[in-house]
Amino acid sequence: MFRRLCLVLTLLAAPAAMAQMRVPGTAAEIATGFVPVVREAAPAVVNIYASRVVESRRSPFMSDPFFGRFFREFGRARPRVQNSLGSGVILSPDGIVVSNYHVVGEATDIRVVLNDRREYAARVLLGDEESDLAILQVEDAPDLPALKLRDSDSVEVGELVLAIGNPFGVGQTVSSGIVSGLARSGTAMGSARGYFIQTDAPINPGNSGGALVDVNGQLIGINTAILSRSGGSNGIGFAIPADLVAQFVAQARAGNKSFERPWAGLSGQIVTPDMAEGLGLDRPRGLVISQVHSRSPFAGHLVPGDVVTAVDGEPVNSPAEMVYRLSLAGIGAEATVTRLRDGQAAQIPVALIAAPGTPPRDRRVTGRAAALPEVTLVTINPAVIDAHDLPLAASGVLIEAPGPYGGRVGLRAGDILREINGQETPDTATAAAALRAAGRTLVLGLVRDGRRLSLRLRL
Repeated sequence: MFRRLCLVLTLLAAPAAMAQMRVPGTAAEIATGFVPVVREAAPAVVNIYASRVVESRRSPFMSDPFFGRFFREFGRARPRVQNSLGSGVILSPDGIVVSNYHVVGEATDIRVVLNDRREYAARVLLGDEESDLAILQVEDAPDLPALKLRDSDSVEVGELVLAIGNPFGVGQTVSSGIVSGLARSGTAMGSARGYFIQTDAPINPGNSGGALVDVNGQLIGINTAILSRSGGSNGIGFAIPADLVAQFVAQARAGNKSFERPWAGLSGQIVTPDMAEGLGLDRPRGLVISQVHSRSPFAGHLVPGDVVTAVDGEPVNSPAEMVYRLSLAGIGAEATVTRLRDGQAAQIPVALIAAPGTPPRDRRVTGRAAALPEVTLVTINPAVIDAHDLPLAASGVLIEAPGPYGGRVGLRAGDILREINGQETPDTATAAAALRAAGRTLVLGLVRDGRRLSLRLRL
């Protein structure tokens, strides 16, 4: 009787999301396994075939570890068609499909093949390489089966999940596992960066963009990458949470071509055990702020040494987690940030903004009369800092592309140009004029990877 009472109390205390889940209780239900879930979810998972035209160069030094660096631009550029294979998930009957950016990004031809072998053309509405997500619109399709998005913050470690996709191009395949971990950041391979759901459900090449669903057939994530030395599944896979997918869909429907995420204008680091005691924390948690940009929306609310422990009530323990939480809130929203200062907690409301684009970027490509022609320059502002992942204190002119001449003399994309022949270069107009007026000697003051260096050239 006591054991039965404990069981009843445990069930009553279960979270609402878990209470909806049902464990098979009869021999017939056990025998059918996941059949009802797959029958409902599988029609909304599609195969995607994408092709793109890329420029490639054939050089006899291509495979040489030494000379290959000096002959990257050797040979004639020839176009070739590059094909990719992946999966996608239909999210609405009108043909909105989500997939990975690395599957469909920059593709010139996209074909979506349904589970019943119907085939349709599709186009990219919105793509973002950093999050590795893309939203597609299927063309001229009738009402399509679609998956419902679940609140991915309600997902718990240990839940049963199914991964549905097209591994190795063999056809639609379903694999099962559990949620192995949450709040995985910086561990997924490929172009995706951010916050992930970890699963041991086998995910193999071709599964990218496929669905990770719960036992109710709801989408909790988009499969994006595996951690593997062999290239095959080792039981460590990563999925992009459904909450972020919902934000992508909303922006795509609003007409955005690229994903716009709020700008924090902060830099910080994970709190380590050694730091926790000095910060007055009972355990290592949160993100300790090291720098705040003067135009950040957090300026006046946070100072170096503050610890951010949560955004909108959800814990934050890394820079990637904070970016994820701000992305869910969206530009124009107000986020509530939990701040610890001198051991005292405070709830700070912050209006989220896009990275300011002033002063204007004023992108310029130097002409033939310049000391270094065909160099692409932009004036650094917060939007440029955010787009190119520059240090918050960066100022001056960014070299977006060194061009053929600049590359030969040692310039790199991402270099920050601070001086030309002793003259400061706060913007592209000043830098372009200084390059036109340069004589036989050119001295460039640069910042590269946080280090100052000087490049002296004889023209």
